[in-house]
Amino acid sequence: MAEPRIQYAKTSDGVSIAYYTMGEGPALLSYAPLGGHSNLRLEWQYPELRQWFERLAENHTLVRLDGRGWGLSQRVGFEFSVEGYLLDQEAVMERAGLERHAIFALAGTVSYAIAYAARNPDQVSHLILWEPFQLGTPYDEQERTLQDLLEKDWVLYTEAMAHNTLGWSQGQAAHGWARFIRESITAETWRAAQPVIRSLDISGLIGSVQAPTLLLSRAASKLHDETQLREFAAALPDARVVLLDGREPAPFLGDVDAVLAAIDEFVGGAPARPTAVRSSSSGGLVTILFTDLTSSTALTQRLGDAKAQELVRAHNAIVREALAAQGGTEIKHTGDGIMASFPTASGALECAVSIQRNVAQRNEPDLAVHVGLNAGEPVAEESDLFGTSVQLARRICDHASTGQILVSNVVRELSAGKGFLFADIGEVVPKGFEEPVRLYEVRWSNDG
Repeated sequence: MAEPRIQYAKTSDGVSIAYYTMGEGPALLSYAPLGGHSNLRLEWQYPELRQWFERLAENHTLVRLDGRGWGLSQRVGFEFSVEGYLLDQEAVMERAGLERHAIFALAGTVSYAIAYAARNPDQVSHLILWEPFQLGTPYDEQERTLQDLLEKDWVLYTEAMAHNTLGWSQGQAAHGWARFIRESITAETWRAAQPVIRSLDISGLIGSVQAPTLLLSRAASKLHDETQLREFAAALPDARVVLLDGREPAPFLGDVDAVLAAIDEFVGGAPARPTAVRSSSSGGLVTILFTDLTSSTALTQRLGDAKAQELVRAHNAIVREALAAQGGTEIKHTGDGIMASFPTASGALECAVSIQRNVAQRNEPDLAVHVGLNAGEPVAEESDLFGTSVQLARRICDHASTGQILVSNVVRELSAGKGFLFADIGEVVPKGFEEPVRLYEVRWSNDG
């Protein structure tokens, strides 16, 4: 992958925050991977970090940001505060158009992830916490020694902190991390931030986190603390613990595949190649759903490529969240829409209604979607579906208007008695078909 394009978001208190997005799939905000130390451009130059982010972006819309004071973000002209760090994230997610997202946080950044999830329960779908520990605890002897170094010798302090975290045997890697810190923040800024970083106490917040939470650690890591991990799990309302093999303290080192597999299974990221349609024969009775952004070409011409792509990403996030909730399988992205399959017509209809409701609730005039569904026995080959039933679903979607959900008669009959309301809109002759097809509009509202 090419180096991602850096963009900027303005917080509500006027601070410029650097961020980027890359990949497709459920949105995943990854906090700084090096103990809270962040520099979007420098970290891309480290092979392990670059590969880690590229792998995350295979199944997710990855979001990275430099918090205030760090990296490419504004470094001066504000007072450090816990509130400020939370505003940074809120501004980036709003600017990126990704309201619903998971968070991946490491070590000391875990406290901020929990604080954000408690404050924004409707936005955080999942929490993944790597080797968590809570800020706000008293300094131990080792930490007090490091704090003394911070006041006296910036270079020696960063070297000691990096070696202490990675292990004193990790000479080259620790030197590289120490250099990364010095190039990403000034000593003066880091000293000013320390009291704020240490002040965040999540003991009163952790119990109000609504998002399901995955606690990850490697069993032989020097940072692994079994007692602390279990205490976190007990305090969170919906948590599970997964211990991985190995001793590497960072997720981007060692067996990365095991870490990514645990994340994808938990979040429900779409696999790079769908596994539900592998055979080269009849795939059985399935319901096919197509979505499409209304007037996408005109939107690109009117709004420009960047803004139009933001709408595509917003559409993708909404559709994929609905697919995950209703057991749908994404077959492919069509450029301006998504094709998916479902084992039941009712599940496909629930997904379609959820998509339109979520689009409507965003109240963004330029974001409009139309949906079409058909059911049949398509031919499944590799990771795609083919045949007349698929072609008809595509044409039904093309026939739909903004905000509409149109279905074939077979979908209506398969979902009989499931509580859906249909309006007969008559017969049409879809493009490429000789015989007319009777279509029905699914009645839906924002009331749920």
